[in-house]
Amino acid sequence: MPNSGPSEIQQAQPAEQQPSGQEESALSPWFKPTADHARPGDLALLVTSDQKRYLLTLQPGQEFHTHQGIYAHDQIIGSRWGSAVYSQLEQPALVLQPGLGDLMMHLKRGTQIIYPKDAAYLVHRLNLRAGSRVVEAGTGSGSLTTALAWAVAPTGVVYSYETRVEIHHLARRNLERIGLLPYVRLFQASIDQGFGQKNVDAVFLDVREPWRYLEQVRAALCPGGFFASLVPTTNQVSDLIAALESANFADVAVEELLLRRYKPVPDRLRPEDSMIAHTGYLISARCIDAGLDPARWVARERQRYRARQKLAAEIAAREAERAQGEESGRKYPRLPLPG
Repeated sequence: MPNSGPSEIQQAQPAEQQPSGQEESALSPWFKPTADHARPGDLALLVTSDQKRYLLTLQPGQEFHTHQGIYAHDQIIGSRWGSAVYSQLEQPALVLQPGLGDLMMHLKRGTQIIYPKDAAYLVHRLNLRAGSRVVEAGTGSGSLTTALAWAVAPTGVVYSYETRVEIHHLARRNLERIGLLPYVRLFQASIDQGFGQKNVDAVFLDVREPWRYLEQVRAALCPGGFFASLVPTTNQVSDLIAALESANFADVAVEELLLRRYKPVPDRLRPEDSMIAHTGYLISARCIDAGLDPARWVARERQRYRARQKLAAEIAAREAERAQGEESGRKYPRLPLPG
């Protein structure tokens, strides 16, 4: 998300006052013992017969109103996961535990979100696992923050920065609802002056001009740490990869993910009529020692392009020298005439 706003850092809560991941696993409902049935306080996914999906927090005495009727929470509580419940109109709905994609897509939005297809690959590119420490700039509605916290919990932590007050509070409410807030430190702050964390495993930037913050990224990353960013346009990609080369990053990759669903009909399997196509370009890189020459570690195509540029410059220089010689006099000596 665009990172604009006041430059002063206003920390939502000092990191050193936060309990450790091990302590928080006992506080969060995320890691409570699993059960084969829905319980009060659980997040449940209702899937109606027309494939509509609804995420709700089960509370005794509450009702959930849909176009296919009313589903009583008391009826859902105690139901086995994977079973069906019925509205007062006798319309069935499956009761399922929500997956990560369901949590991300059902967040209350105040900004454009990062889609699950990109978030899953970013977790891979950032090399995240339980216990990792990762910094995110541009919390937004908390979609990617959800995926990052899912990956690093219960012993890791996500440090997420957002400049806009209302979006910062929206993300906090979203993360609190799904039970992942204990594994996230939210900061309502600009990253102009850098991050408050050092030696983290990975940094992700979801800001309009990520190339402006590579110095801050290097200061936060551990040696050889992982960096990634997502931008929507090709000119932003060009600016970022040029800046990464100048800032001593290597192993640079630019990727785009296109997701095509298929109609699950055995007798006539075919693609869906629409697909989730371009949502952004994913740029990833590794932080290397400042004393190394990043030109030695660029992609092969980049090396070949530079070699072609160098050769073209040499040919142009020789042509210019030849042209200058022709202008200053004859190029070849006069030959004697026969006889």
